[in-house]
Amino acid sequence: MKINWFEIPVADMERAIAFYQTVFAIQINKQEFGEVVMGQFPANYRVGAATGALMKYPSYIPSAEGTLLYFNSVDIHTELNSVVHAGGSIQREKTMISPEHRYMAVFIDFEGN
Repeated sequence: MKINWFEIPVADMERAIAFYQTVFAIQINKQEFGEVVMGQFPANYRVGAATGALMKYPSYIPSAEGTLLYFNSVDIHTELNSVVHAGGSIQREKTMISPEHRYMAVFIDFEGN
């Protein structure tokens, strides 16, 4: 089974959209459904690809103790350099996983995710 959707809880949608657009150089589509405010990441319709959204809802609470998401990156340094500039922090610098799996890093967004 593969992941096809993820949701990142946020308290300030405008700030969250600005953060993730800056870090990943993408456009996020904001939508409102009553109490639910969603900032949808660009869809990727390839088989096995996942997409998701920033979610603002009273019961969605940002947390560093939640699920760890892995975003794909062409050059991890580009995103890491943008994280601090956009208001986040680096928790784990670029680290080799293995030669076949390459590198990873961990960042915390301004909400604590």
